[in-house]
Amino acid sequence: MALILENIAKHVSLTPEEQALFLSKLETNTYKAKTLLLNAGEVCKHSYFVNSGILRSFNINDNIVEHVLSFACEGWWMSDMYSYFSQKPGQLFIEVLEEAEVVSLSKENQEQLYLEIPKLERFFRILIENSLVANQQRLMDNLSLPAEERFEKFTKKYGTLVHKVPQKQIASFIGVTPEFFSKMKARLLKK
Repeated sequence: MALILENIAKHVSLTPEEQALFLSKLETNTYKAKTLLLNAGEVCKHSYFVNSGILRSFNINDNIVEHVLSFACEGWWMSDMYSYFSQKPGQLFIEVLEEAEVVSLSKENQEQLYLEIPKLERFFRILIENSLVANQQRLMDNLSLPAEERFEKFTKKYGTLVHKVPQKQIASFIGVTPEFFSKMKARLLKK
């Protein structure tokens, strides 16, 4: 549980008593690859912190095409934010890509922690703000940058994932077809 406390300490300081209370509200599980933590159409009742392994969030459109929204590796949080905050059915799947140890915090426990440890509200606000900024930047990149530059940004942000995640999922994340991605990668390797 040291990793999640380090994550919190980047933004707020908790006393040992507050740390103990926070940890008491968490549940840790190990999941095998391909496990779905959330299905589209379900209400997201947890946010997930990755102790080890990799998660991805994605959607499947009407043409049965997957669209990868995000990846989360060690030390990152993931949730279907729309569903989690609205408590309405979401559109995202959250899948374990490689065996992972995941810490879950229920919406109910998070709300309780806001009352008992108010500085955690600040911590989660900062996470949400950072997520909003990153999502807006990604949207702007997808609208204005060529695929090669989007891939370069991906490798800078998710460097360790390039060799761990299927190429078709990276292609989906940067907004190109797997075929285009393969040709683009071959061109980049020749440079």
